[in-house]
Amino acid sequence: MTRHQRNCTAGTVYTYHERKKDTETSGYGTKQSRLGKDSTRNFDCCCLTLQPCKNPVITPDGWLYDKEAILEYILHQKQAIARQMKEYERQKKQLESEELAKNSEAKVKNLKRFAATEQSITSKPINPFTNGPPAKKQKTATVTSATATAAEPKPGPSRETNGEASNAKNGKELPSFWIPSLTPDAKPTLIKKPGKHVFCPMSKKQLKVKDLIDIEFVAVNDADDKRHLLNKDARYMCAVTRDTLSNSTPVAILKTSRKVITVECIEKLIKKDMIDPISGEKITEADIIKLQRGGTGFASTGVDLEAKKHRPVMMAS
Repeated sequence: MTRHQRNCTAGTVYTYHERKKDTETSGYGTKQSRLGKDSTRNFDCCCLTLQPCKNPVITPDGWLYDKEAILEYILHQKQAIARQMKEYERQKKQLESEELAKNSEAKVKNLKRFAATEQSITSKPINPFTNGPPAKKQKTATVTSATATAAEPKPGPSRETNGEASNAKNGKELPSFWIPSLTPDAKPTLIKKPGKHVFCPMSKKQLKVKDLIDIEFVAVNDADDKRHLLNKDARYMCAVTRDTLSNSTPVAILKTSRKVITVECIEKLIKKDMIDPISGEKITEADIIKLQRGGTGFASTGVDLEAKKHRPVMMAS
């Protein structure tokens, strides 16, 4: 049976709502859902607070933030980096002290071993009146005494026990691994050296305070609408064409005047002479920053409208 046939068979047995309910209650399988317009950010809202900006600023990549929120974020990140750097320096000093202690301990062991070796070396006087080379007689006597000593049976544990004890003493085998003093110690997780830079929470690129650009939205002048600006559906308009701005309208900012203008106006009017119509200054392509669009509920805007939650997957037998 092919994969398509299995899916068709499963579809005839269980309905879509039954399969969805089983996925949500079982706790297995990747949970996936499509986001709507109410779950996405508006074009004039801060990427951190998701609320309309009081003092809007943008990054060189076009991400919009409220000035107070992004400055607080940068300050919090710098404090976290300083705290991590202190922990890293403390860990570094501790590792250096442990290394010095190990080196000094190894030197002491080498000195003790050298002293024990020196004490075991003994010089015996040579008798010139004995027959044969004295060195050969001495070597023969040493070998004979060593053989006799090894041949003598010693009271106590058997050879197997002695072998196990020697292996345990050499560190090859732990005879009683359940004893806390013989169990291996888990090494602590080492702290990596933190970076010195703060990164944008959206683009993940390096972000500095001097890179933030203050911008200005032009509010819609509607004398009949007495509601507060934050409660209006249409809040801002293009600074040149006076067209109402929304999530479906691509907009950009000119660095010279720092006004929000539609991309259509820039392509059809401003790029012909490359002059800012508000300030009258000459501009280049680098002076035009496209504002990242908000969510419209349509996939054609380029905004990711899918949310996934990865959960354990049951293995098929």
